[in-house]
Amino acid sequence: MSEEVKRPAALVTGGRRGIGRAIAIELATRGYDVAITDLEDDADSAITLREIEARGGRALFVQSNLQDVTTHEQTLVNVLSWCGELHCLVNNAGMGSPSRGDLLDVKPDAFDTVLGVNLRGTFFMTQVVARHMMDTSSSYPRAIVTVSSVSATMASTERAEYCLSKSALPMMTKLFALRLASAGIPVFEVRPGIIRTPMTQGVAQKYEARFKEGLVPMNRWGEAEDVARAVGELAGGALQFATGSVLHVDGGLSIAAF
Repeated sequence: MSEEVKRPAALVTGGRRGIGRAIAIELATRGYDVAITDLEDDADSAITLREIEARGGRALFVQSNLQDVTTHEQTLVNVLSWCGELHCLVNNAGMGSPSRGDLLDVKPDAFDTVLGVNLRGTFFMTQVVARHMMDTSSSYPRAIVTVSSVSATMASTERAEYCLSKSALPMMTKLFALRLASAGIPVFEVRPGIIRTPMTQGVAQKYEARFKEGLVPMNRWGEAEDVARAVGELAGGALQFATGSVLHVDGGLSIAAF
């Protein structure tokens, strides 16, 4: 690889499909080379890599278990050996509650697993990348964007561990925004609502019925591309001075109204 960085490079965790795939494609469209991580390297990840390359970007898959924080350093080493310099981290990887049900029945192992991925894993991946960004300079804008959920503030008693894991991400965003501000590295949170993805496929009928009841003011599913466009805008540096901000992508779901 030439020492000259011809395109900025982004890392999208959980980029194999769904929202992560849409973000990877959006960033490639905006001129990035994109590395994605996920648990599995399969036909879905191959599709994402092809879509990145079809938009002129180089593409890399790195197999990674976000919950295993001991592997984060090596994941970054693998990415940097490919691109040389990382300009954007998108914390997209996450998991839902293993099963929906009464919060009085939540088991410790489910609690630990969900928080281990969505909060602990995300925090320490961000820490590893932030150290790299602080130790290097760049001619391209840099940014860290975390994809959270309306469940960061909206309670769902049948998904207690998921809501708790997401509720800490706004504070994580603020903390890293403060720490990296002096280096001119903005940190943002994108907070999706009900998005049509493989994760929501199993409860699609439930949400369809609630849309008819007016659950979402815009009266439609959010699409993965809606989230991706928001991430793309934040990654490019135009909103650098808005560091620490949250962007709601939920069709008005989270607006308090009466």
